[in-house]
Order: sequence, then structure tokens, then C-alpha cells
Amino acid sequence: MATSLKYDLIGDDMQAVVIDLNQGQQVKAEAGAMMFMTTAIEMDTKMEGGLFGGIKRKIAGESLFMAMFACRGASGKVAFSSPYPGKILPLDLSGQTILCQRDAFLCADTAVEMDIAFTKRLGAGFFGGEGFILERISGHGIVFLHACGTIVRQELARGESLKVDTGCLVGFEESVNYDIQMVGGIKTAFFGGEGLFLAKLTGPGQIWLQTLPFSRLADRVINASRGGAKGEVRRGGSLFGALGNMVSGD
Repeated sequence: MATSLKYDLIGDDMQAVVIDLNQGQQVKAEAGAMMFMTTAIEMDTKMEGGLFGGIKRKIAGESLFMAMFACRGASGKVAFSSPYPGKILPLDLSGQTILCQRDAFLCADTAVEMDIAFTKRLGAGFFGGEGFILERISGHGIVFLHACGTIVRQELARGESLKVDTGCLVGFEESVNYDIQMVGGIKTAFFGGEGLFLAKLTGPGQIWLQTLPFSRLADRVINASRGGAKGEVRRGGSLFGALGNMVSGD
């Protein structure tokens, strides 16, 4: 079982995590996530799980190679930062499994395992905004996920459900059931400005949401740069959702 990592989260809306390593300890991270490291830290790259493992990570939105950081001195520090403004979410797995959106992984203890998971229902795959592929993270130790905006944690009791904009979903425990539903009647679906579908999450288990999906932020920036109307394209939406946004002026 992995030794618990010592770490500090720094910053507010553009966070980084600074991890303290003792001699022999290692962490792994998404390629390009490292911000700084002290001289006692040695960096290497590894295709974890071989070529097949690298391909699976690529499908899940991560890089083919994993960056490995090992402490060769008495102690050292290594820091990682997110690729966009938001928060970093530390989760101590302790043998648990979580499913999360593609490219949510930032860094983790080396005992943490990463894999891909396929959504169980065709509706979730076609209309869920995240497609068929989710990241499955399991094992022992701490994993750090990154999200855009602020992170909102919800605990669902058995049978309790929550409907969520698919782009706002960061991750959820494996015990949570994930499905897709239409937002409501035809008028709401066409002109509500939220697209045609929402994710329905049913407990028991924890879920983590982000207040500002990166796709939504990117859409606003692109539209502003083109001088277009704001919010014309939404994750998990469709042509009708875009038309609804324009009609509603959102």
C-alpha cells in the first residue's frame, strides 16, 4: 500500500499542488503538468502498461507517456499546475474506484491505476457530452484531478437523483448510476438554451461538479473574438440547443 503523500494546494482560482517527497518516493503526472522541482527530484518518462496502456490513456484524453518524478535525495519538492483556471481536487482512494471526465487527471501516487471506462448506455454515449469514454481511476493513494471554475461536491443517498449539465460533471464514485435524459418538453429542449440532454446521476455515492466547463469558457472566448453572439454552442447540446440560445439571447 502506498505511503500517504504530503502536499499543499496553493492559489485560489489558478491552483497548483506542491508535493513533498522523501527519499525513494515517487509520483506520476500528466505530461506537461510539472511547474517546478527541486534538485533532489529526478524526472523520467514511462509508457505505463506498455503500448496498449499508452493507447488507452490517449483515448481517455491523456498523453501517451506518463511523467515520473522520483526523490533521489533526503527530501524534495515537485509542483504541478492545471492547464486552465480552476481548482485541484485531491482524492484519497483507499481502494475505491472513481469515474471522471476525459483529461481530468493531473497527478497521483504511483500506486494509483488509470484505465478507460465505457458508458453503459447508448444514450449516454451519443448525447452525454463526454462521449462513450470516461477515465477509471482506482487503487490506493492520492490522485489529484483538475476542474474549471469551482468544485461542488454532492453526496447522493441510495435512490436519490440529481440532473446535471453534462459539461459540469467532473467525476463520481463507481456506485453512482450514470444515465442521460431529455431536459423536458419540446419547447424547453429547443429553446431552453441548455441543449437536449442532461446527465442523471443516481446514488448512493459522491459526485463532483465544476461550475465552469472549459468548453463553455472556450465557446464564449471564440464567439467574442469573432464578434458573434455569446453562448451559441453548449457542451451536450445540438443545433436546436444553439438555436435556442440565439433566440433566448443567452
